[in-house]
Amino acid sequence: MSSAEPRYCYRHPDRETGLSCSECGRPICADCATFAPVGIRCPDHAGVRRGPATKIRPRPVRRAPGIALASGNAPITRALIAINVAIYLITASQGGGLNAPGGSLFAKWILYGPWVANGGWYRLVTAMFLHASIIHIGFNMFALWVIGTPVEQYLGKARYIGLYFVSGLAGSAGALLSAPHTPSLGASGAVFGVLGAMMILEWQITGRLAGNAMTWIVINLVISFAAPGISWGAHIGGLIGGILITLAYAHWRDGRAQYGQIGIPGVVGLIVVAAVSVALAYFRVRGYA
Repeated sequence: MSSAEPRYCYRHPDRETGLSCSECGRPICADCATFAPVGIRCPDHAGVRRGPATKIRPRPVRRAPGIALASGNAPITRALIAINVAIYLITASQGGGLNAPGGSLFAKWILYGPWVANGGWYRLVTAMFLHASIIHIGFNMFALWVIGTPVEQYLGKARYIGLYFVSGLAGSAGALLSAPHTPSLGASGAVFGVLGAMMILEWQITGRLAGNAMTWIVINLVISFAAPGISWGAHIGGLIGGILITLAYAHWRDGRAQYGQIGIPGVVGLIVVAAVSVALAYFRVRGYA
């Protein structure tokens, strides 16, 4: 995150903001932002398609060095997708082919309660990079791209990394709580955490919970409970983790949530969610819960 001088909404000069329009670059507050998969738009560009046909010529805005919020770039999301795909190809080569991954890496990283209790606590993290089939990884990576891109643009790289990994940790804890003796794997816990963050951001921007993110959540939770072989515990755990982390990230000012640089509440939120997740997993695999 940049330490440049504060920027203020071009429509509300009294409101400091870390957001900017992905079309024109002007700073905008949460009330003026339109949250969309293609980025965050100001009121003047909320209905304008990306491309050379845009006729509005706003005054130039000096940008801080590096990637600005809502700039249209999502390097962490792209990197996470690349890492997941690379690991999937490794497990596919070690296992039975593209649709039957396996092998030594798969066995060392998969989440399984008895193996976790026997010292494999790292599996709480590594399991979120394994996938069971092409459909499994394809769906998760598509969802991560569609949902993660705008969330990363809104939160910034540092907060997004924390959100993804700690939500994934909460998802692993949820998987162990619901089925400790069933092997579990996949990025869906982390993806649900990002989806929970998107729901909170939509609520803070529009004042309504019933947005695109809520629709995704309801559909996927129904599938989680209806279809066999899906760890609903991982999905619910990741979702709860993402919601709590995003609430902790917010800087509240005059009843509005703003996302400048990460503060102490955000760091504390990450630590608390991570610690509680590990504690729940510990009590479950040790037979105390």
